[in-house]
Amino acid sequence: MLTLGVFLEALTAHLSPSLLGEGRGERWAQPITEIVIDSRQATTGALFVALRGENADGHDFIGDAFGRGAFAALMARLPEGVACAPLDLRGGAVPTMDEIEHLTPPVGLIVDDPLLALQKVAAFWRARFNPRVIGITGSVGKTTTKELVAAVLAQRYRTLKSEASQNNEIGLPLTLLRLTPADQRVVLEMGMYDVGEIAQLAAIAKPHVGVVTNIGPVHLERARTMERIVRAKTELVQALPPAPEGVAILNYDDERVRGMAAATQAHVFFYGLDPSADLWADDIESEGLEGIHFQLHFRQETLHVRVPLLGRHSVHTALRAVAVGLVEGLSWEEIVEGLQASGPAQVRLMVATGPGGAIILDDTYNASPASTIAALNLLAELDGRRIAVLGDMLELGAYEQEGHQLVGRRARDVAQVLVTVGPRARMIADAALEVGMSPDQVRVLNEVEAAIDLLCDLVGTGDVVLIKGSRALHMERIVAALTNCEQSPS
Repeated sequence: MLTLGVFLEALTAHLSPSLLGEGRGERWAQPITEIVIDSRQATTGALFVALRGENADGHDFIGDAFGRGAFAALMARLPEGVACAPLDLRGGAVPTMDEIEHLTPPVGLIVDDPLLALQKVAAFWRARFNPRVIGITGSVGKTTTKELVAAVLAQRYRTLKSEASQNNEIGLPLTLLRLTPADQRVVLEMGMYDVGEIAQLAAIAKPHVGVVTNIGPVHLERARTMERIVRAKTELVQALPPAPEGVAILNYDDERVRGMAAATQAHVFFYGLDPSADLWADDIESEGLEGIHFQLHFRQETLHVRVPLLGRHSVHTALRAVAVGLVEGLSWEEIVEGLQASGPAQVRLMVATGPGGAIILDDTYNASPASTIAALNLLAELDGRRIAVLGDMLELGAYEQEGHQLVGRRARDVAQVLVTVGPRARMIADAALEVGMSPDQVRVLNEVEAAIDLLCDLVGTGDVVLIKGSRALHMERIVAALTNCEQSPS
């Protein structure tokens, strides 16, 4: 049970659980109901972590968290006007039991760095249990893979997974602090901007299985070179325990990922479309919005499988989930049941209805050249007038021009109408025009609002509209507007 006493034990490394439990005040054995970094999410019994972000400082909201019922807060300083019982743990200070016993909640745990303290407690809590941990990284497809892997494992095991996209130095510790003795498997997404970050996450999570999806120029602006991105992603397989306990599940079709086999002591399990892989697929067919079907090959076995994933490219997602299922001892029946479970697998691309019954493919969570081309490939598989609404792709660094141009060339082959949004996306339009797309098929816009005005008049019955761009553009506003448009094209 995660309690305030556990936090103190983890942070001080000196206080015995017995000193903080029975006979030392019931409040120290009181369960922490949840751990939040947004004061608006605080409820009775919560612990609030005051983090300093780019746009706000969590210390400014400690009072709000206490007002909503938070039992305690991790903080680097006690703001003026906030009423709480402070316990100063900075510099490795160890409070006396007399100090602890006389505290009355809400309690302010003052530490040198709240984020490092959160990570320290998460590592301490993780070490108290013995689930098998599956870490997932890669440039594209981490979250969808995480969801499908968890769906497969849940057919046999009590499975904890990271919510939404909690894949960084904050989200991963928050996920691990939800761990209970009943959890048998933990599925964690691990993201990065540069070298060293996945190694830090792995040191906290202690994964047994590492899944690598692919390597592309995502976050190249921060990592600066593809070599550094490869190094960063390789940190996951380097952190795995030796075989047989550790297993690295690697994409055989991606040369950079395949090369990671030399960097790990874990057992290597390859998946892909190449028969040289341990697990491979062929005869892939798309059924549009109904999913895909394909043949699976493993050793001497061949299975025909149908899964509710969108687009031929999703076969790699299915292969990753199957590979984890096999490694973790599931039967084929359990694996297929997990693959076919409704809902969890297609968390990124959602389908909505627009003006006149038009199909809206909402893939607005984020965008990279690889994921945008994959989305265009899905668009190509659907019937109707195909409209691609594509926004800027950010953090590509030196790959920015080439990446946008690749997308533009593919858009020319797929879309009857191309709408670009943002200054960088103009390169998509230019590339499409250069390879023969007619100017009357292309609209170049700078703002989301202009796209909304255009599309509410343009989109109608029989249209299929893909909407995709980097998160900073907030292109989900286009989806929201199209699902509420009353106009139809004249």
